Amino acid sequence: MRFHKHLRTGAAALAVVASLAGVTACGAGSRSGAQDATAVACDYTMPTADTTVNVLAYNSSAIDPFTNTMVKSCTRDKVTLKHDPIDFGGQVTKTTASLAGGSGSYDVLETYGFVVPGFAAKGNIEPLDDYVAKYADKYKLNALSKQMRSAMSYDGKLYGLPMQAQMYVLAYRKDVFDSLGLKPPTTFAEMIDAAKAIQAKGEIKYPIALPLNATADITTNYQAAMNSNGKDFLDSSGKPQFASNESRKALEGMKSLRPYMDPQVTTFDQPKVQQQMFNGTAAMAIMFSGRMNDLTLPANTKLADKFAFAAPPAVEGGAPYLYSRLSVDGWSIPKNTKLDKDMLFQMMAASVSEDASKASVPAAYPAREGMVSDDSSKYAAAANATLGKSMPTPGNPSAAPVTNAIRPIVVQVITGQLDIEAGMQQMQSIAEKTIAGS
Repeated sequence: MRFHKHLRTGAAALAVVASLAGVTACGAGSRSGAQDATAVACDYTMPTADTTVNVLAYNSSAIDPFTNTMVKSCTRDKVTLKHDPIDFGGQVTKTTASLAGGSGSYDVLETYGFVVPGFAAKGNIEPLDDYVAKYADKYKLNALSKQMRSAMSYDGKLYGLPMQAQMYVLAYRKDVFDSLGLKPPTTFAEMIDAAKAIQAKGEIKYPIALPLNATADITTNYQAAMNSNGKDFLDSSGKPQFASNESRKALEGMKSLRPYMDPQVTTFDQPKVQQQMFNGTAAMAIMFSGRMNDLTLPANTKLADKFAFAAPPAVEGGAPYLYSRLSVDGWSIPKNTKLDKDMLFQMMAASVSEDASKASVPAAYPAREGMVSDDSSKYAAAANATLGKSMPTPGNPSAAPVTNAIRPIVVQVITGQLDIEAGMQQMQSIAEKTIAGS
């Protein structure tokens, strides 16, 4: 869910919206009522007056289990938790509006690693370390992944209680691969070799499907390609890395895949890539893991029993990381809520409890260690293999506005409207100006 999209006020708020849409890209998904949600203990101190807790979280198959658990388990006596169905774009807009004033409309916010640094740097959300220390034993919070807690932290403090994560996973048509004697590719070169073999068979014209939507996903994929080679958009000191050799290799790698993808790929988000796999017009796709369970459901496609899953390839042999991004979703407390923050934290903690996390599989990849196994998820092995080989995300408040600012250039490079070298230099200049103006 990812993340991502960050920073607000005026024109900056628009940048946040676009940015947010860029990384998570978990997309709007299912609506599932709280009535059949998992019930867990949620024993906060009851307020003396009737209280409504407004929860803002977009609907998706990976987020709904945690939201519904919170609403069902923590609503009692004088307290009512309210969560209205909303898609991701709507959540981004409402988050920006709610955090902008002295009194917000929401008391619990779904956030993700890409946006947390921006919110934290502006003082929009509460640090959670003291609450975690207070309730670590009660809610077994030490079982939450250190890697995911790190992704929800900024400047050494935790600002989001992680619920679940998404990482890139390769989904492929096992029947097609087996018929041609192909193995899941481990590099972009192997991916191209497999695509050529599949094309030669004559049944699938564009074997590779990636979400390279020009308004969002394409920068997430560029970032994943750079990460595979060990660099991010910004280094640990916040300096842009677009003129680096790793940036050049990332862009060259992405362009090398274009001949094997639908010519309209820059209009494809994750749902459209799913559709390519559902209807059999693609034989391999790389998406966030939260999209994988949908491929296994016969209600979605007659090919449901023909998909297999693997870790995504690296851009090139010997690369330090896989072509992946780790997007962690969690709960944050807005600074401007008027409600008791201790109560709100316990509601959040209850929703990521052991029972709630177990119940979220296979739709989600919970933040608790050891929850996803081959017995609980068809893509477990692929997701687990990817998790340890995804480059850690360096949290920087400038990452979101920079990502938004350089996106048009990435599109021009990938579509061949702009030379790679010229694009790199333009992105470096744009990023430096964006950071200077932040």
